[in-house]
Amino acid sequence: MKISARNRFKGKVVEVKKGATTAHVRIDLGNGLIVTSSITNEAVDELGLAVGGEAYAVIKASDVMVAID
Repeated sequence: MKISARNRFKGKVVEVKKGATTAHVRIDLGNGLIVTSSITNEAVDELGLAVGGEAYAVIKASDVMVAID
């Protein structure tokens, strides 16, 4: 894989929850870190994502919000 994004993290898929059109995919990056991504069901199928498989979380953020309680 070649990609220009620098924020890419390899991990293991621990959950795939499909909705009507969108799926939530949880990737365990290790050390207790889990990233959740919302992607289309079609993308899940095309990538063959399944629990136990390896995948990359590729993060591109043009905005970062900060909040407090």
